[in-house]
Amino acid sequence: MVAAADLRPAPAAGRLLGPALALVCNAFVWGVSWWPFRELQALGLHPLWATALIYLVSALAITLWRPQSWRQLLGTPSLWWLVLASGATNATFNWAVTVGDVVRVVLLFYLMPLWAVLLARLLLGEAFTPAALLRVALALAGAAIVLWPAGGGLPLPRTLAEGLGVAGGFAFALNNVLLRREAHRPEAARALAMFMGGAVVSAAVALAAGGSVPPPPAPALAWVGGALALAVAFLASNLALQYGAARLPANVTAVVMISEVLFASVSAALLGAGTLTTQLLLGGALIVGATLLAARG
Repeated sequence: MVAAADLRPAPAAGRLLGPALALVCNAFVWGVSWWPFRELQALGLHPLWATALIYLVSALAITLWRPQSWRQLLGTPSLWWLVLASGATNATFNWAVTVGDVVRVVLLFYLMPLWAVLLARLLLGEAFTPAALLRVALALAGAAIVLWPAGGGLPLPRTLAEGLGVAGGFAFALNNVLLRREAHRPEAARALAMFMGGAVVSAAVALAAGGSVPPPPAPALAWVGGALALAVAFLASNLALQYGAARLPANVTAVVMISEVLFASVSAALLGAGTLTTQLLLGGALIVGATLLAARG
């Protein structure tokens, strides 16, 4: 039996250009977001508090647009896991790219195919396939090369930024698996869960960290305006993602989104926030290859 979707004519190239450009815009915002976060930190606003403020603004926008989404979120306990997963993703990634080598952090973050295979098995009951195991092997090999210390030893995260990058990739994979599991829920409720997660988890981690994360500075036009502008950029990029992902096949969406690695690496190398070494390029090629295989699947 042929699925109905298989009988529809393929979209014309011109109709694909707009959604593809929307996804590229989303990837660009995420890829270069490390720079405004560092600028805000220079003004005294820690990336955790910046993340909390940015996503609080986005959650307020969703509330004004779909006020019933709160009832849907509060009445659906399974979406609360999405709050935690999305919040952990944003808190760890934004903190990591602010304090560490951006290129290394982004590559470790994109170990997502490794974690996705394991989480899909645990949460969705998906069986291990030869293709999935190949992606795991590629991702592990790439991570080992990226983390291999110059003086020898085990290839493990050795800095706060590296640890946050690995944790962020795991949370991102969990976020994506949960989105698949909760795909039948109202879109506005899922969006609210993700935005509230970014606000609540980031603020909770900042408070739990105590003195190592200074409180927000006194309100000033520079950092308040910068944080609000970044909030608008993230909200617009999310809308672009929703627009593009709804009009392109999932595997095409995943491939286009890999351009985030390119935007992050090039911008970091040009602005002195990261280094491109042979070791990083080799490990990164394996990690990106694993992600492309996941997209192809």
